[in-house]
Amino acid sequence: MGRAFEYRKATKMKRWGNMARVFTKLGKQITIAVREGGSEPDTNPRLRVLIQQSKKENMPKENVERAIKKATSKDEADYKEMVYEGYGPNGIAIVIETATDNPTRTVANIRSYLTRHGGSLGTSGCLQFLFDHKCVFKIAAKPDVSMEDLELELIDFGVDELVEDEDGGIVLYGEFQSYSSIQKYLEENGFEIFSAEFERIPNDMKELNEEQKAQVMKLLDKIEDDEDVQNVFHNMVE
Repeated sequence: MGRAFEYRKATKMKRWGNMARVFTKLGKQITIAVREGGSEPDTNPRLRVLIQQSKKENMPKENVERAIKKATSKDEADYKEMVYEGYGPNGIAIVIETATDNPTRTVANIRSYLTRHGGSLGTSGCLQFLFDHKCVFKIAAKPDVSMEDLELELIDFGVDELVEDEDGGIVLYGEFQSYSSIQKYLEENGFEIFSAEFERIPNDMKELNEEQKAQVMKLLDKIEDDEDVQNVFHNMVE
């Protein structure tokens, strides 16, 4: 199995184990998707996948409707997607994706977490060379389509890695800019899409001893507890 899959398996975010956090994260993503592409799933591919993902996560229908309504309400504050990059203790690179209605508050909080735990906030783009930005689809397998045939078919659409998940589904990794073409192929060919996300896969992992790992994990837990934080990626071997 490839580097991307092994990394993803090893670093599954703890916050996704908490249902309330899952709903909050999906709700913000739905709101952002509606503001960018409209409230009709038929004409908004990103929204279409998120609604399907919310069903898979057993997110109540009223939560989805609330998130859509929030996007179309002029009285609601607008979410901005902000990415922060920096270093934690022991030189671990950290990329933090947020969705916030108050960037000033969010950047102050992120800077504070990093500084208090022996790290520092970097400039935008300073860690771009360390992470590959990928789109990641999880789909249901089809009994009449082999992994080999599917992989050969999807190479032309920007997929560079395809692996079988532990629960029998299939995880596809593709170039960030290939998201739309991959989704279009999957939908047109009748594949059920469980989730579609973006991940940052480190291309240079760093080994730490147990004491150093504990220091970094303390910082990561603090960052992930922030309500504005959507995803946290790092290059520490766990």
